[in-house]
Amino acid sequence: MNTSISRRQFLKASGLAAAGACAAGLLTGCGGSSSGSASGAASSGSSYTILYDSQPATLNYLTTGTDLEMVVGANCVDTLVEYDNKGVMREGLATSWDWDVDTLTWTFHLREENWVDCNGEVVAPVTAQDFVDALKYVLTPDYAASNVGLVTAYIAGADDYYNYHVYLNNANTGVVDDDGTTYTVDGSGVVTVTAPDSDPATYAPVDFDAVGVTAVDDHTLTYTLTYDFPGFLSLLCYLPYEPAYGPLLEETGDQFATSAETTYSCGAFYLAAYESLETWVMKKNPENYDADNVFIDTISRIYNAEASVNGPEMIKRGEIDEATIGSDILDSWLSDDTTKDMVSMDRPNTNYTYFYMFNFMPFSHEFSNWSVEGMDAEYEPENWAKAINNTNFRKSFLYGINNSVTLAVKAPEGYDNYKLNTITPPSFCANADGVDYLKCGDLANITEFFDEAKAKEYRDAAIPELTAAGVTFPIKVQMPYNPSSTDWDKQCQVFKQQLEGVLNDGFDFIDIIITAGPSDSFLSSVRRNGKFAFLQCNWGADYSDPQTETDPFYQAEGARGSRYAFLRTGVEDGFITGDTADAVMNYMKAIEEAVKITDDINARYDAFANAEASLINNALVVPLGMSIPAYIATRLGGPVRFHRLLQQASEGHPRPRPLHLHERVRGQPRRPLRLFESVRSKALRFPTGKRRAFRFWILLHEFL
Repeated sequence: MNTSISRRQFLKASGLAAAGACAAGLLTGCGGSSSGSASGAASSGSSYTILYDSQPATLNYLTTGTDLEMVVGANCVDTLVEYDNKGVMREGLATSWDWDVDTLTWTFHLREENWVDCNGEVVAPVTAQDFVDALKYVLTPDYAASNVGLVTAYIAGADDYYNYHVYLNNANTGVVDDDGTTYTVDGSGVVTVTAPDSDPATYAPVDFDAVGVTAVDDHTLTYTLTYDFPGFLSLLCYLPYEPAYGPLLEETGDQFATSAETTYSCGAFYLAAYESLETWVMKKNPENYDADNVFIDTISRIYNAEASVNGPEMIKRGEIDEATIGSDILDSWLSDDTTKDMVSMDRPNTNYTYFYMFNFMPFSHEFSNWSVEGMDAEYEPENWAKAINNTNFRKSFLYGINNSVTLAVKAPEGYDNYKLNTITPPSFCANADGVDYLKCGDLANITEFFDEAKAKEYRDAAIPELTAAGVTFPIKVQMPYNPSSTDWDKQCQVFKQQLEGVLNDGFDFIDIIITAGPSDSFLSSVRRNGKFAFLQCNWGADYSDPQTETDPFYQAEGARGSRYAFLRTGVEDGFITGDTADAVMNYMKAIEEAVKITDDINARYDAFANAEASLINNALVVPLGMSIPAYIATRLGGPVRFHRLLQQASEGHPRPRPLHLHERVRGQPRRPLRLFESVRSKALRFPTGKRRAFRFWILLHEFL
């Protein structure tokens, strides 16, 4: 007799907490139309079909830093090392490695592996030179790699090489910086940089041979570091250290990874098809060394601009295998006998933390590799620039925001479990004595901020100061959201009501203006373009060390690179002054001192903790919380199919095998690693996007 078993019943019987899928717009692991009918994909044991509603600006894993654009690198390109499901480092493309402290050199010994094209055909073997060529690509200014700082800060010679070529490009293209700095180059390649009120500085040509990455032979690769960086091995799991086939890079240049035809793969899957605003298909790579542990043949994504609206109906019709269930229809799905067993909440994702950023540079300005438009005139950027330069104004936000109200939109129950008063989440790392990082240094003293009385005290203190500075009231606060992110618009609405209710009590202090940004390329169009006054942002670690949590905020002296806040730029350009400028520079100096501490983990962690606490206590950033699991509907495909997959998962796997993603295992950072879906210490390998768990019929997530 066939017995029906619901997903919840199975998870309960298996001792697993209900998991679920990730929020729409965040899981972007794979997609496109299936090779057959969509309903056929949903009923087949070897394919998985979902929707996506946000178009990536690029597929180039070497240059990007955003989730949606990390998909190819996460699923189709293996890394030197990876983590197992317990957060333990293990081999990837490298089978062994050695560290020489005297020369600051890591040596990696590579396994036999092949590159395949979009048809799954072998192109060439993966060699050490592919890592060298990929790093050279990252360090080429023309390609504007967003993660170049993760290379220049740690690889010997990389910073000098990159800076020289930036200056050379500036000289060849006639760039003049905002402050009047000019660049010239002579016949021998020497670049002269002339800044106002400074003596000219000269830079001799730097060849790539000076960079500390070397292919000793086809299967031996070395990296020489600038210093003994504690988190380097974990950094190798991240995008700029992934390999790429050198001849393809040379042939395609800035067109690398813009299509399936210009992308080669050496991971669990290969990119079989990609059509912008249409389809996204990845197929199992039979050449991968771990192919025996990959049980899905095809992962298809279909572009649908209204995925959040159309997805639930499409999953009912069997056209897709997963859909996000928004808060507006959740109750009806849970009360309907035909759908209630399809719905569950995703497991908590501690990888991301969310926080609010003030735009300290609301005006149009130029950087070395892009321009920022700034806020539109209707939102009064001049008025806003004066307001955020006032510490009491910012602290009225810090103490006036009730994060519980915002988080409750997505988590009607248990929202306090997702609240944070820090940027770094709990259990990210611990010092040499096993003390959680949040209990180190001044972070240990940070508690709940929300306090209406204090918020009004800071508001009342700010009003005369702002008035004296020429600020007019109410202060316009442009707050954008991404319409493709489920319930973000609702969060903004309750945020506006809550904060205005506190700060406008007795005085017309602020006017929060909610604006819808574009669904596609939201970060490029809004945050990176300075089109906001106050914005909910997020961040996840790139490696296992608290320094990674400084990336959205820290800028080196004179650095004009991409950061969330442009804090130092604001000071250098005179937009941030007084106490705020002092707080910014104290933070920058504290980070610079903390980075130097490499031989005493406890002292290092305390120093970074003190810096993060100062950033928050001076209201340069306002913490919010961790990622809240979405409600999703998935198709189990019936108990026979499900148990067949369980059997596959538990048979014949001598060690946990991975799946590309960007996911924090407890105590470890987000990274392009692999998701382990384990049974009895064995593993079933499935693909996913970085930072988010792939959900294959909610299979065994809680073992992660």
